[in-house]
Amino acid sequence: MCVYTTDGILQIDNNLIENAIRPVALGRKNYLFAGSHERAQDAAMLYSLFATCRLHNINPEHWLTYLLEKNNSTKKGKPTPTAATKLCCQL
Repeated sequence: MCVYTTDGILQIDNNLIENAIRPVALGRKNYLFAGSHERAQDAAMLYSLFATCRLHNINPEHWLTYLLEKNNSTKKGKPTPTAATKLCCQL
């Protein structure tokens, strides 16, 4: 508290940090209701992918739609890395 009174730049609360980590805490709580360990890992992976999209200003719905469409249209069932990279650069 003494440091706060001597430096006006410091915030008196940590609401910004609490708001930033709230989705992680909610995700952790939701994993309890995933049904199994494997489904909880799947949910954690999706949360991680969406958080990464958010970090890079990519619309996760467009990104996921693009990947699923490409996955269905490729012969081997996997999108090419260059196609996914091009999408990230376009968004």
